[in-house]
Amino acid sequence: MVKNLDAALTFYQEVVGMELKDKLTIAGGTKTLAFLGFNGSDETELELIHVAEGVFPTEGIVNHFAIAVDEIEAEFSRLKGLDVKFISNEISTLPNGYRLFFVQGPEGEKVEFFQR
Repeated sequence: MVKNLDAALTFYQEVVGMELKDKLTIAGGTKTLAFLGFNGSDETELELIHVAEGVFPTEGIVNHFAIAVDEIEAEFSRLKGLDVKFISNEISTLPNGYRLFFVQGPEGEKVEFFQR
């Protein structure tokens, strides 16, 4: 659920690198759905929901979601060059060897970038 659909679309397309797959208005024009993914694939899809009245349901709260990248250092550096709020000050390494960092999306959501 997003309060500002345009800001969310800009972030997920221009910062994260997702592509807009579809956008439609339903419920008599009061709700807009936008679907994003990577490289034309149906493997991953993010659905953004904007409600004209700004009434958000309380269910479905998610702490964060993660995006796999091939080169974590390059992605960290690329995002540092953009107007992105970082939650992580540096790249962390988990006991299993995965490396990761977090940024904040336009609605305050946590977005994790990680490399296996």
